[in-house]
Amino acid sequence: MKFPYGISDFGRIVSENYYYQDRSGHIPLIEDAGPYLLFIRPRRFGKSLLLSMLANYYDVARKDEFNDLFGHLKIGAQPTGLKNRFFILRLDFSCVDPMGAAEDIRRALHNHVNASIRSFGVYYEKFNLRPIELNPDDALVSMRSLIDAVRETEYPVYLLIDEYDNFANEVMMSVRRDREGIYQALVYEEGPLKTLFKAIKSSTADSVFDRIFVTGVTPVVMSDITSGYNIAENIYHDPLFNDLCGFTEEEIHNTLESMFPEDEKRVREAFEMMQTFYNGYIFGGRSQERMFNPTLAIYFFKQLVRTGQYPQEMLDENLAADDAKLQYVSELGGGQLLLDLAESNRPVAIDKLERRFGIKQVIDDQSHDYRFIVSFLYYFGVVTLQGETATGEMVLGVPNLAVRGLFIERIRQMLLPEPQTRDLGRQAGKRLYARGDMQPVCDFVENHYFKVFRNRDYKWANELTLKTAFLTLLYNDTMYIMDSEPEIARGHADLTMIVRPDKRRFEILDILIEFKFVKLGEAGLTGEAAGRLDDSKLRQIPAMKTKMEEACVQARRYGDALQRLHGNLRLKRFAAVALGFERLWWQNV
Repeated sequence: MKFPYGISDFGRIVSENYYYQDRSGHIPLIEDAGPYLLFIRPRRFGKSLLLSMLANYYDVARKDEFNDLFGHLKIGAQPTGLKNRFFILRLDFSCVDPMGAAEDIRRALHNHVNASIRSFGVYYEKFNLRPIELNPDDALVSMRSLIDAVRETEYPVYLLIDEYDNFANEVMMSVRRDREGIYQALVYEEGPLKTLFKAIKSSTADSVFDRIFVTGVTPVVMSDITSGYNIAENIYHDPLFNDLCGFTEEEIHNTLESMFPEDEKRVREAFEMMQTFYNGYIFGGRSQERMFNPTLAIYFFKQLVRTGQYPQEMLDENLAADDAKLQYVSELGGGQLLLDLAESNRPVAIDKLERRFGIKQVIDDQSHDYRFIVSFLYYFGVVTLQGETATGEMVLGVPNLAVRGLFIERIRQMLLPEPQTRDLGRQAGKRLYARGDMQPVCDFVENHYFKVFRNRDYKWANELTLKTAFLTLLYNDTMYIMDSEPEIARGHADLTMIVRPDKRRFEILDILIEFKFVKLGEAGLTGEAAGRLDDSKLRQIPAMKTKMEEACVQARRYGDALQRLHGNLRLKRFAAVALGFERLWWQNV
C-alpha cells in the first residue's frame, strides 16, 4: 500500500494509486449547506486535500477525466448536477509571506493573488477566455479583469480559499512587538485582506463567484473582516461534517486489516496504539464519532509499511506547533489551563464555544475569561469536544497522548528553562526506567521543581501539582504509553508508565506511582522548619504517615489490576508523599 504523506493533490493520489479515504460522498451535503461556506479544522487535518478533491470534481476542464478520478468513489455512482460546471480559482494564503512590515505583507498577498489569476488565465485559455489584464500593484484590479472575462462565458467560478487565516495568524502569534499594529493594518478599515474579501463578496452579486469554500484554523480573522465578507456560513460545528476531514475508527481498523490480513493480533495491537496516540477529535456538536488526525495516521501507516515497526517518535515533527504559537497560547492566560490539561484526564466544561471573536478580544486581557481561553485552545486542536454534562454544558478535553506530549514538552521548558537542568532530569528518569531507582527522581523534584513551585501561591498546591512535576520530568513516549489518572480497578491511578508493545525487548521497567500531598498547615510547620527536618522526623509526622499508608494501599491495588490486565509487566510500584513544596518521601511498594 502506498500512503500519500505530505501529498494533498487529489488527482495525483488517485492516478498514482495512493491510499485515499473517500470523502466524495459529502459533496451533496456541501452543496445543500449553501453556496458560501467556512470550514475550520486544526492545522494538518486534511483541509488542503479536501479542497483539491472539490476542485477536481467541479472543474469544467476535467470533465473528460471524471470517470478516472471519481468512477470508483461514492460520488461516481450518483454525481450531482453541478459536477464539472465551474471554472476553479484557488487561493492558498499559506503561501503569503508573513514577515516584514504591513506593506511587505500586503505586497506578498497581492503577488500571490496575481499569480493565481495568471495561472487561471493560462489554464482556461482553451475555453476562449479573453486575456486577463494583471495589475502588478493591485491584485483587486486583476480580479476585476478576471470577473469581466468570466462574465462573457457560460461558466461561473468556484472560489476555493485554503488557510485563509494563515499569514494573519502568523503575524498575530509572532513575538514581534509591532504585531498588533501590523495585524490591524491587514484586516481593518481598508486593509488588504478586508478589501480582498469585499471584492469577493461583490463578485457574488452577479453570480460570477457562484460558490465559495473557505478553510482555516480559527474564526478570529473572519470575525475581524465580517463587514467585508458577511456572507459566509459556518459549517465547522455541523454534525454532518464531523468526518469531512480525518479518519474514523472503522476506517483505521479496515486499513490495518488490509495491511495485515492474516495477523489479527498485529491489527489489534496497532489499532490500540493508534487509538491511544491519535484518536479523540470530535468537531460536530452532537456527533459522538471520534476522528483520527489524518496526518499522524498516514505517518504511522507509512512507517509501519516501510519498516514493519511503529514510529519511534509517535508525534510527527511536522505536526508539532512551533514554540512561538505555544508561547502565544500561554500569554493569553491559558498557561495554568495547559498545565491542568496536560497533567490530568479531567475535562473542562463551558456553557458554549465562542464562535466569533476578533483580535481586540484576543489582545484584551479583560476578555480572557475561562470560556474564551478554552474556545481558543479548541480551534488550535489543543482540546476537543468530548460530550455534554448533565446540565447541558459542553465538555472538552485533550484528545490524545500525542497532543498531551506536545504540551508537556512545552511545560517542561517553562518550568525548567535551562537545558542543562532538563538534561539532569532526563538522566534521573533513565535510572528509574532501567533500575527502578526512585531516589534521583525525587531529589531532582525537591531541588528543582519545588523551587519553582514555591514561588507560586500555596492555595494551588495539591497532589495534581506534584504529579505535574513527575509527569513533565518522566514523560517519554518513545518508550512508554504514559497515562495520568487512567481508570483501573474502579479507581484512577495517579501515573502509569507502561512499556510500549514494540519496546518490550528492551530492559526497562513498567512504572506506577501514587502521589499524596500534605500541606504545611496540616503538619503544623513552616517551610523553613520543614526544610530542616531529617528523613526520620519527616516520616514520623502523623499526616505524612497517614498519606503514605493510603498511597501504598492504592499502589498495590492498582498494580495488581495492571498485572491482571497486561500479564507480562515488569512493574515497579511507588508511593510518593510531598510535604508542601519542601520535602518528598517515597517508598517502593
